[in-house]
Amino acid sequence: MMAVADQPKSWLVLGLGNPGPEYERTRHNAGFMVVDRLAARLGGSIKRQECRSLVGRVTIGNFPVELVKPQTYMNLSGEAAACLVSKEEREACGLVVITDDLALPLGRIRLRPKGSHGGHNGLRSIADCLRTQEFIRLRIGIKPEHPVVDTKNFVLQRFAKAEEELLENALADAESAIEDLILDGIEKAMSRWNADSAVKVKPEEPETQI
Repeated sequence: MMAVADQPKSWLVLGLGNPGPEYERTRHNAGFMVVDRLAARLGGSIKRQECRSLVGRVTIGNFPVELVKPQTYMNLSGEAAACLVSKEEREACGLVVITDDLALPLGRIRLRPKGSHGGHNGLRSIADCLRTQEFIRLRIGIKPEHPVVDTKNFVLQRFAKAEEELLENALADAESAIEDLILDGIEKAMSRWNADSAVKVKPEEPETQI
């Protein structure tokens, strides 16, 4: 695949989640899962400490990509993001945020070049701290078939065994979507990865996030 001429020269990919073993593999940590998978497959290690985050560097095509796991807890993710993008060597236009999405069915992913936070506290914090909503986001669907009564409790639970296959498919798709985004640009990546979910899910379906 050929690189797009007007793409950023480097990328900062933030996977959102909560630090600590008690939150591993919980629904709210879908972003952490994606960057961990990318690092493992591309030979990186997310362990350098910077801006209250763990950071690792990999290469996709000819592009340097920093994979980030903010350690601020979800609701303060923007503090880490703002610190990272303020550094001279980074381009704000190369910021990608990966997060869970309770409005999107489990197993689906959705790329967007910008948009509202949709009630998600991690995205809200980033938008507030950067003072813009114009950053790329990749959403990982976690919405179950049954109604969610206690949203906060639900997103902090681990995925059920019956959900694992759909989850693994979505995480693999998310890895590929990030690579397509960096190599071919947002429009082509959206065309490929949003086509299936776009028919069934409205862009900003209201749902209580956390």
